[in-house]
Amino acid sequence: MAARHAQQRGMRIRMTRRGKAVSGLALTTLVGTALWAWPASGDDHDGHRSEQARPAPSAPEVPAHAAAGHAQATAPRAIPGLSDATRKQIPADSRQVLVVTGQGVDQHDSSVVLYTRAQDSDDWRPGARWAAHNASRGWTKDHRYGDLRSPEGVFTLSDAGGKLAPPEGTKLPYDRNDSFVAHGTGVEGEPLGGAFDYVIAIDYNRVKGSSPLDQRRPMGDRKGGGVWLHVDHDGPTQGCISLKPEVMQELLRTLDPAQHPVIVMGPAGH
Repeated sequence: MAARHAQQRGMRIRMTRRGKAVSGLALTTLVGTALWAWPASGDDHDGHRSEQARPAPSAPEVPAHAAAGHAQATAPRAIPGLSDATRKQIPADSRQVLVVTGQGVDQHDSSVVLYTRAQDSDDWRPGARWAAHNASRGWTKDHRYGDLRSPEGVFTLSDAGGKLAPPEGTKLPYDRNDSFVAHGTGVEGEPLGGAFDYVIAIDYNRVKGSSPLDQRRPMGDRKGGGVWLHVDHDGPTQGCISLKPEVMQELLRTLDPAQHPVIVMGPAGH
């Protein structure tokens, strides 16, 4: 009887040890996986490596599928939804990328996300997603004045302004000017009041380092201009991107010339 008890105890010990070994392997595996009014002067705004170390000999081998999952989880995140050609156009020194994604080529509803990355990192982190409007007829890769389409592409963001004083913490050069006034009504007849309270110039066919009001057009007036980020007026634009006033304020406080901000804009899949 005593021998049987001892045998039973021995069995329990072996089972316990086996259980601990299984738990240790499970733990090791877990760790391994761990405005717009009709424009003048050709304006389109509303109104005018490292090698992988081998496990220590005493450590159990990590299953191949777990190792693959671990590598995938730790890979740097790229900005989603962009073509390779578009990604290559983003300047290497840019650490702030505002992505505007239209619902379709001929649609005027969009969403906007600001992606940021740390210095010397390729890991792009998204911020909040905001609703926006683009031009009433959608998008084009060959923008022309008056076509009621927003230009697709990658553009720098260099200058800002508006009828109201800049939000505290604004970093972009800001031109506070009473001339930021929208006249008439929007494309769908909606009022434009407050549309130009805050403006960020999109560097399409304009002279960088100048007020958004500067009407110089390096590619000529027929290519349009005055394409801005501005306050939303509950309707499509003639070429600009419009966002709610609180979003414009947030962008003005966040966009930093030292981080070389750019905007990537176009329909889904661009």
